[in-house]
Amino acid sequence: MTMALAGCGGGAKTTSTSGGLSITPGTLTMDTNCTGCNGTNSSGSAIEQFSATLGSAAASVTWSVSGGDATAGAGSISSSGQYTPPGYLTADTVSVTVTATLASNTSDKATATVTVTPGFLEPLTPENMALGATGSATVTGFIAEAGGTDGINYAVSNTATGSSGGQGTLVTQGCTRGAQVFTSCTVMYVAPTTVSATEATYVVATVGTSASKTSAEVLLNTAGVNSNPSSHQETLITPVDLGSSGGNNNDYDTTTVNGQQQISDCCGGTLGSLIQNSSGTQYLLSCNHVLARSDQASLGEEIVQPGLIDKNCVPYNDGGGETPVGTLSGFVKLDSSTSNVDAAIAQVESGMVSPSGEILELGLAQPNGMLAAAPPGISSTGGKGETGTVNMTVAKSGRTTGLTCAAISSVSQTIEVSYYTNCAETDPYYTKTYQDQIVITGDQFSDAGDSGSLVVDASDAEPVGLFFAGGLNQDNVAVGIANPVSQVLSELGSQMGTTYTFVGTTDHAVSCLNYGDATVTAAQGRTLTADQVAHADSALSAARALVNPSAGILGVGTGKSSDRSGEGAVLVYVDQAMNATVPQTVSGVRTVVIPTTAQAVNAGTAPRTPAPAPLPAAVLNQAVSAKQQIAAGLLKQNPAFFGVGVGQSLDNPKEAALVIFVDRRQIPGHLPATIDGLRTRYVIMDRLHVTRSYATGLATHSRCMRHAASAPADLNDPFHLHRAPNLKIY
Repeated sequence: MTMALAGCGGGAKTTSTSGGLSITPGTLTMDTNCTGCNGTNSSGSAIEQFSATLGSAAASVTWSVSGGDATAGAGSISSSGQYTPPGYLTADTVSVTVTATLASNTSDKATATVTVTPGFLEPLTPENMALGATGSATVTGFIAEAGGTDGINYAVSNTATGSSGGQGTLVTQGCTRGAQVFTSCTVMYVAPTTVSATEATYVVATVGTSASKTSAEVLLNTAGVNSNPSSHQETLITPVDLGSSGGNNNDYDTTTVNGQQQISDCCGGTLGSLIQNSSGTQYLLSCNHVLARSDQASLGEEIVQPGLIDKNCVPYNDGGGETPVGTLSGFVKLDSSTSNVDAAIAQVESGMVSPSGEILELGLAQPNGMLAAAPPGISSTGGKGETGTVNMTVAKSGRTTGLTCAAISSVSQTIEVSYYTNCAETDPYYTKTYQDQIVITGDQFSDAGDSGSLVVDASDAEPVGLFFAGGLNQDNVAVGIANPVSQVLSELGSQMGTTYTFVGTTDHAVSCLNYGDATVTAAQGRTLTADQVAHADSALSAARALVNPSAGILGVGTGKSSDRSGEGAVLVYVDQAMNATVPQTVSGVRTVVIPTTAQAVNAGTAPRTPAPAPLPAAVLNQAVSAKQQIAAGLLKQNPAFFGVGVGQSLDNPKEAALVIFVDRRQIPGHLPATIDGLRTRYVIMDRLHVTRSYATGLATHSRCMRHAASAPADLNDPFHLHRAPNLKIY
C-alpha cells in the first residue's frame, strides 16, 4: 500500500487557463509538510504534481514559482512539475504562484495559486509516555513557523487521529513565538483519578487550519508506572546513566553563508550500554553511525552526553551544554563486505559514566511510580548475552522513546540498510546488506534517536541485541532492527584484538512498558477492494470441500489475511482439540486457520483470527534452513524486496513464515502467498536507513536555526526552543 496522506485543506482542484495553455490543479491549499499533496518524489518526499495541457494534449512547458514567504521563499518546483513547499513560514499563511511557460511560445503562460500554511516540524515531544492514575506530563509541539500567530490545538482522543473520546484532561500552558525560533506550544496532560485497565489514550495535535495531525500515545496503566522518555534527552549528572542521549561532538552539517561556516543540522543517538575488555577497561557501546559518524570519524574524537540534537546543535567546544563522557576508541567499518554489525565503542572518561553500567528505567518501580536505573543482567551468561528467539519479549531504553517492550517478530533476517555521510541525508555513503539480524515489532517500540540502545530479554535483562535501524510499516507499527550481541562482541573483539563482555549485575526482570502490536488489528480493520472480496468468494466453493469434522475441519468462510494486509482470505475453522491439516492456499487464496469448537462455529461466535500460540522450535529451524537457501536469490529476483527473514505466520501460528520487507513505493502487482512451501508475511514500508524511515504523512524538518559553527547560537534561550532534536539518526 502506498502512503495515505490526509485530505487537502483548501478549495477544490480546478484548471487555470491563459490562452490555450492550462494547469491542473489551479488552486489548492497545503501545509509545509505537504499534507494533502498527491504524490511522492523519487526520495519518498511528499510533492504536489502539476501538469500542463495545450488543448487536450500534454504540453511541453518550463515551470517556475514565485511569491511565498518573505524569508523562506516560495518552495521549489522540478522540471516535471513536482512542487515542494518551503520548509517553514514566517506568517500564518502565504500565497505561492506556480507558472507554466509554453516552450514553443514563451508568451503563452498559465498560473496556479497555492496557499501554504505551517505544518508540524516533527512528532510531539514526548511521542509516548506511561502514566498511572493522576499522573501528569507536559507535551510540546513545534510548528514550522518563526513568528506569526498560529498555535497548536490539543485534544484527548481514543485514537491517534481523532478529537474526542480519550481518557484524562488537558491543562493549556500556551505558546512561545519569536522571529528566530520556531513556534512551540505546550499542554499538560493529566491522567484520570482512576485507571481500571491498562490501555492507550492519545493527545492529538492540529495546527491552525492545516490538515496535518500528530499525536502522543499515553499508556495508562494499573501498575502505577510513570515513565516519560523526555528524561532520556536531558543533561544528566555525572556519572551518567546509559540509555540516554549522546553522540559524537563533531556530528553536524555545515553550510557556507556569506563566506561564514554555519551549522545547519546535527545528529545524535543513544549511549546504550557499558562493556569491558579482558583487562577491565570500560567502554561505551553504541552504533558506528552514532559514535563514529558512519565511518567518517577519527579515533580520539570526543563523545558527549546529551547528543548535539538536544543542545541546539552547539558543540561542546563552542559553548554547548554537553558533557564529554568518552573518547572514540574503535568501530567496525560499515563499508566492508565482511562486517555484519553497526557498532562502535568509546573509552570512558574517568568518573563520567556509571561504572556499574546502569541504564535508565531498567530497574524496579519506585514509590512515586518512576522506574529506577539498573544495569543489564549478566549472571547467567557471564556478560556474553543471550540469543534472541521469535516471540521473545524484549526491552530497550533509548533516547527518544525511553523504556519500551515488544516481541521479536523475525530472526535470521537479511536486510538492506542505507547510510549517509551527513545528517541531512543529501550525501549517500553506503548501502549495506546485513545477515542474521533480529526484527522487533510493536507500537511505540522505537523511533529516530534510539540507535545504540541495548535490547535485553525482558524476563532477565540479559543483552540480546544492539538496536540500529527501523521505521514504521504501512500500519504505523514500529519495526526495529538489531544486531545480535554475540556478533557485536565478536566483531569488536576481532577489530581491537581483545575480548569484551557486558558490564552488569544479577539477572532481573524489566518493568515492561508494552504499547501493544496493532499489526493484526490494522490488517483486520482494512477495507478490502472489490477484487479482493471477489477473489476470496471465488475460492469458497472449493474450500467447502475441505469441511470434514471427523478430520478436524469444522467449517469455512471468507475474511482477511493478517500476513498480507489488504488481501482477502478463506477462513478455515478447525477443532481445537485435534491436529487438522489445512492447505496454505485454496484456489490461490490464502487460508487463515482458526482453532475453535463446533459449538462456536454453529452459533456463529467463532473468532475471525487465530489466537496467539507458540511456534514449535523444529518448525522455525526448518524454515530458517530453507530461508538461507533462497534469501539471496529472492532479493535479486525482485528489486522491491529489501529484506527476508523467518517469523511466525499470523494466519496460521502453527506455521513459520518468510518475513519479507517490501518497498512501499514499488509494491509488485502480485505478492505470492507461499514461496518454496513456506507461507509469506509481508512488511510494507520505506527502505531502511539509519534515520526516519516512516510511511507517515508527517514530514520531519530540522529544528536547528542556522548559527555560526565557531560560537553557540542564542544562549539566551532558557527553554531550548530552537534546540535541534532533528532525530536524524535512528
